[in-house]
Amino acid sequence: MKTRWPLILVVLAFLTRVAFGAEALPVAKPEAVGMSSQRLERIGQVLRAEIGQGHLPGAVVAIARKGKLVYHEAFGFLDKAAGIPMPKDAIFNIASMTKPLVAVGALMLYEQGRLLVNDPVGKYLPQLDKMPVAVMQTDTSGRTTMGTEPARRKPTLQDLMRHTAGLTYGIRGNTELHKMYASLSDLTGPEFLDHLGKLPLHYQPGTIWDYSLGLDVLGLIIETVTKESLGSYLQQNLFKPLSMFDTGFMVPSQKVGRYAKPFPVDPETNNPQSIPDRTKPPKFECGGGCAVSTAADYLRFSQMLLNLGKLDNARILARKTVEYMTADQLGPEVNIDRLREYPNINGYGFGLGVAVRRGYGVAGLMGSPGDFNWGGAYGTYFWVDPKEEMAVVFMAATPGTLRLHNRQLITSLVLQAIAD
Repeated sequence: MKTRWPLILVVLAFLTRVAFGAEALPVAKPEAVGMSSQRLERIGQVLRAEIGQGHLPGAVVAIARKGKLVYHEAFGFLDKAAGIPMPKDAIFNIASMTKPLVAVGALMLYEQGRLLVNDPVGKYLPQLDKMPVAVMQTDTSGRTTMGTEPARRKPTLQDLMRHTAGLTYGIRGNTELHKMYASLSDLTGPEFLDHLGKLPLHYQPGTIWDYSLGLDVLGLIIETVTKESLGSYLQQNLFKPLSMFDTGFMVPSQKVGRYAKPFPVDPETNNPQSIPDRTKPPKFECGGGCAVSTAADYLRFSQMLLNLGKLDNARILARKTVEYMTADQLGPEVNIDRLREYPNINGYGFGLGVAVRRGYGVAGLMGSPGDFNWGGAYGTYFWVDPKEEMAVVFMAATPGTLRLHNRQLITSLVLQAIAD
């Protein structure tokens, strides 16, 4: 009979988290790991004030230092309109925080020799093998038209993960080509590839950082290599080994009561706002932004990265792989003007799926060289600071621009509580 210890360990981990309130990690008093309980109380004071002023419906914050959970609190409302309080195990649309999960999934295949980071995208997705590069031309009358030129080199999997493949999001510009990219939403995976393959790249690969559909493409490469859906692959190889029991690409019916909702109206603009309904299966499990998770689940993922690939008895990645993933991948040949447009990561470079801080200064918030982070368009955010041995997850359903304010706010509130 084959040993079933891996399955037994997963079951024990699940039962332990259920029995002890679904805490992500072993609990310690803040002072035991160099943090101040008194200063951590400022998080609640500020967030309750923000909620009272109508800036956000609610939030969940989880903080680990030196491998111990020192803070895990919920504030405000899961559903403000219904008056439902926010539970600590609330489930959130994590949007682009899906990207680091998918980058890790691809790097696991890299370690197995099933794909290579420097391989061209077209090796796995022939539909994207011959994409030219757009060239905008202005005639004597001032009219701008779009031509194309050959790509000087093919985009690679590394380009997909660091956003230098020449792809972009349609919402990040108003050119004719941006409008074409904007039409790539609400498609199945095969339809997405078919439509994308008929478009030109925005830039020559490897020359410009621009936030992009790269991780959506990478997710489809994972499906091609593994011959299974992205969700199934990540469930078996990442979520289950890390005991991330509430993470996936759909909120099952028995968990809908924990699904966080935003305000129906943006408190800044008074415009209607919403988030995708993940209680229904997506047309395809997009690697760029379609997952859901909890603060506790994502903290376990973050702690695994902080531990250089290992958590409890699960070895997800090798140390060298995590070091590579979280290193700045943008050399001097890459134009990073678009990266500087993000106020919370000015002063950062970019790794594989995460922004990576280059130094103590420049950025408009505190941090350490080598810390890495990413956030989601619907209000979620995480960061890992190896120097301070810290991992932090902030979850909220705030799809408006207030999410940028919240990222800077939670960073200052957490880091000011370090007391060693």
